[in-house]
Amino acid sequence: MNFRELGQSGVKVSEISLGCWTMGGLNWVNGSPNGWANVNENEVTEAIKTGIEAGVNHFDNADVYGNGRAERMLNRVLRNLGVKSEDFVIATKVGHFPGTASHAYEPAHIRHQCEQSLVNLGREYIDLYYFHHGHFGDQDEYLDDAVEMMNRLVEEGKVRLKGLSAYSANDFTKLVPKVQPTALQSWAHILDDQFIRPGSVVSNLMAEHKLTFVAFSPLAQGILLDKYSAENPPQFEPGDFRQDNKSFSAERLGELRPKLDAHKARFGSTTEDLAGVALRYVLEMPNVACAIPGFRNERQVRCNLAGKSRQLSAEDVAWIQANFAA
Repeated sequence: MNFRELGQSGVKVSEISLGCWTMGGLNWVNGSPNGWANVNENEVTEAIKTGIEAGVNHFDNADVYGNGRAERMLNRVLRNLGVKSEDFVIATKVGHFPGTASHAYEPAHIRHQCEQSLVNLGREYIDLYYFHHGHFGDQDEYLDDAVEMMNRLVEEGKVRLKGLSAYSANDFTKLVPKVQPTALQSWAHILDDQFIRPGSVVSNLMAEHKLTFVAFSPLAQGILLDKYSAENPPQFEPGDFRQDNKSFSAERLGELRPKLDAHKARFGSTTEDLAGVALRYVLEMPNVACAIPGFRNERQVRCNLAGKSRQLSAEDVAWIQANFAA
């Protein structure tokens, strides 16, 4: 496994790391679904064991994943495997679960969630603590106090490194000078690489501030694995955020079919082929520290690990961009 530094922090993470959103299972926040289909903890344990044996040293979590369930599960799994949590880079986030606060970025709520995440994870510090989104109130009224609280948590030793997750270039551009994070996080995959493609606003921003990128959804939530068909589009349970996601509609899947067919003809059609190419594409982009695909079981982790050894030439990268832009 190759390792890459988070910013200029000296902290190195495996280029294939693991995202823990699925571990939270079906879930709602303020009446809106924000989870995934429930997982089997024994299967998750075997999956994480396989990842660790292959060199995975970084797990990405959040307070809102199962409203604490994913953090607690990760803690249990690592203990049951007989490994020390402190030997791994554990990230978590605050921002999407407001609890009883009027806004999830109220400073008192940030402190509460940090302390609760430490309890959930069974740790004395969080390696990488993210603001989970870029909305700090309608007039950014929570921004200054939220940043001050995050800095205080760093000073107190409860947080080692600050991270910023956001969903638009404008948010990253506005917030990076204020937050001064070590790492940025958002989606990045073959179908949408707007944040990491060379010359993009966010890519240039990272180069200017010497930041690195943690890419979630590198497999486009399984769409790039050719798991779904327009003839039989997937149906998701209540509590699964994908239930009303148009990316899984028959129309969108049908539009993607010829591009996926051409992609498979060039790179191979096994799940390992497709996962390996998707992950390597993201990792070929500048300033990317790691990709954090989700997982449900050992098989999925083994497919994700195919990204370790897959090679893509500059010609391959250009072909992928042209094919999916067509």
